[in-house]
Amino acid sequence: METDAEEWGRKGATLSDKTASAEYGLTQDEIYAAIDAGKLRYRAAAMHGNPWLRLLRREVEDLVRARSGDRYLRERKARTELAQTNRELKRLRVQLAALEERRAALLAELAGQPDHPA
Repeated sequence: METDAEEWGRKGATLSDKTASAEYGLTQDEIYAAIDAGKLRYRAAAMHGNPWLRLLRREVEDLVRARSGDRYLRERKARTELAQTNRELKRLRVQLAALEERRAALLAELAGQPDHPA
């Protein structure tokens, strides 16, 4: 079992209260109530002067599973992963279009030159 510090430091093990709301459908009131009840641990953080709470993803998922069931949790995780996949595909399509345009320009430049310089 990993130590408390290792869990808080592991990539992907924590998420913000805002991300928990977006990914799992929790309200701020539900998050604060779970913190008060001892079901969620948090660490206060701030970015550019804006405060937010770091939560352990495992505890958030346990809370959502207890509140709404395992099926709901799986559906929310699948929807989140699908949205991330769609964003990545869009980014890659833009990158592919730019590379194809550059390739066409290079081929056109090469077609206008003789094969061997004299």
